[in-house]
Amino acid sequence: MPLITTPNLEAPDDFYAALIAAHDGLDADASQAFNARLILLLANHVGSLDVLLDALAAARTDGSPAG
Repeated sequence: MPLITTPNLEAPDDFYAALIAAHDGLDADASQAFNARLILLLANHVGSLDVLLDALAAARTDGSPAG
């Protein structure tokens, strides 16, 4: 399964608002810990090491898949 980098998020504005709200009231350390837990939960959901490695590489550049 290849990494999807084209828009694929259902209700992106609603998700963004929920993400920002989830950080409400958190200090910088708690916010970073929240982000780390969220990343690990989503990585577990994806499951594929190849897809996750592609996502790591894409996140270090412009968001495009490596290749």
